[in-house]
Amino acid sequence: MFPNRDALPHLTSFKALFLAVSFGLIAYMLVVIAGLVVYPPLPALIESLTSPEILFAVELSLVTSAVSTALCVIAAVPVAYSLVRFSFPGRKVANTIFNIPLALPPLVAGVALLIFYGPSTFGRMLSGWGLDIIYTPLGIIVAQFFVNLPYMVRITRSAFETINPRYEHVARTLGCTEWGAFRQVTLPLAKNGLIAGLVITWSKSIGEFGAVLMLAGATRMKTETLPIALFLNMSTGDLDLAVAASVILIVISVISLAVFERYTDERGMF
Repeated sequence: MFPNRDALPHLTSFKALFLAVSFGLIAYMLVVIAGLVVYPPLPALIESLTSPEILFAVELSLVTSAVSTALCVIAAVPVAYSLVRFSFPGRKVANTIFNIPLALPPLVAGVALLIFYGPSTFGRMLSGWGLDIIYTPLGIIVAQFFVNLPYMVRITRSAFETINPRYEHVARTLGCTEWGAFRQVTLPLAKNGLIAGLVITWSKSIGEFGAVLMLAGATRMKTETLPIALFLNMSTGDLDLAVAASVILIVISVISLAVFERYTDERGMF
């Protein structure tokens, strides 16, 4: 029998040391984050939160992150299902390739995207068609999609791996097509994982900075998402607006993590 994790019958020096480190680090993180939130006076914080620049950044962040997250979900579901259920040559290589953006610094990913959509043959072709990606809001969506798709694939794959394939086989024997079994059996069983992936991908899209900066630039009131607003105002010394953007990002992060923990049910999606 494993010991009850919730019970602490005897506090040894070993347990005391590990718990002291844990609670010490928790306190440190809370103090640092709380210090940022309470640093500006409340009237100044409210004024900054309602400024036209911050409101524009909030609106642009919400729109672009919603679109990029929807694209991530649409792309990640078939990719994750294929990696879990299908056997095909190069599956391990494909899985590694999908994980490359997880290991890349976002700035490097942004530079790669900038070259691909800029001076490359494909970029010049798009420009000839009148489709501009670089330094436009569309570039924000592209950067968010590229960087965050692997997270959605990884979480969705974990959700599909928890589903016994026998359920799908039984549905097929009862007359369901492959599409029917996938839609009526697999997707409902993977619902919690999909919701968790959607929420955390959306949160990461809103907070994406490096790749967005490289591909879409940092133009006020044009490509100014919340992280870009934070960067621009810190660069110009406007600490109140920078803190306002930070507070919004903190609130989004806390809510997203709470929802993520609720739907992952401590199974671990990574």
